[in-house]
Amino acid sequence: MYLDLDAAWGDAVPGMDLTDARAWGPRLRCFAPAAEAEAFYREVAVGLPPFVLSGSGDFHHLTALLLRNLGRPGRGGDGDGGPAIARPVAVVSFDNHPDWDVRPPRWACGGWVNRALELSHVRSVAVWGCGNFELRRPHTLFANRRASRDGRLAVYAWAERQPPAVRRRFDCMSGDDWRGRFDRFAASLDGGDVYVTVDLDALSAAEAVTNWEPGLFAAADVAWAVGRLRAAGCRVVGGDVCGAWSPPAYARRRQRFAAEWDRPPVTVPDPAA
Repeated sequence: MYLDLDAAWGDAVPGMDLTDARAWGPRLRCFAPAAEAEAFYREVAVGLPPFVLSGSGDFHHLTALLLRNLGRPGRGGDGDGGPAIARPVAVVSFDNHPDWDVRPPRWACGGWVNRALELSHVRSVAVWGCGNFELRRPHTLFANRRASRDGRLAVYAWAERQPPAVRRRFDCMSGDDWRGRFDRFAASLDGGDVYVTVDLDALSAAEAVTNWEPGLFAAADVAWAVGRLRAAGCRVVGGDVCGAWSPPAYARRRQRFAAEWDRPPVTVPDPAA
């Protein structure tokens, strides 16, 4: 399903059904009050299928709402209307950011991982491709350190983007060794159920235009990784893709201020291009 929140992909995507949610976009962008997020879930998200394409990465917090659906009776992971998934789900995220911030607001694109980990059917979250400043002090003070300590949250960051201290602390991967490490990670999931979420800012600037600073993956790398999950016997029961560029539009002044304060300087593209 193409969930159109911000016209990031135009009016339609060939081969995909459309849910027009553009009226919700400014209300949800970057963060939303809890009541607004819950209303969106009841009115829109609860009716979506297991695989969704949305717009800007400013809406990545909606992933936690989409994950709720997998735990509902009648929402089998293969979309057949069968029972809820019988096994816990491992979330595999490809993102240039860890999205683990524990500070309010509760429903924000920079903290959706915590909402996902609150779901009883979510076994773990692994974030692949982080390359931004949030892995450095003092920013790690705002990370979900409890989930990291108990093994439910793992971050695989690029050594090429981090100083030596961060490389050691997070045992960072590199362009030379990440595929071998991903193969071992996929095997560690023991053929379990997997939900894959892709933020296009995980890709390099040559491969994607987003509202955030770019990562280092190529699109072919992410496609390869999803293939390796299946090769390891995992069942991909759901997923979403976000991260396309769209001009920011906000419903509230406080929302606009927080979003613009948090967003790093990025080159604004020519919308037509």
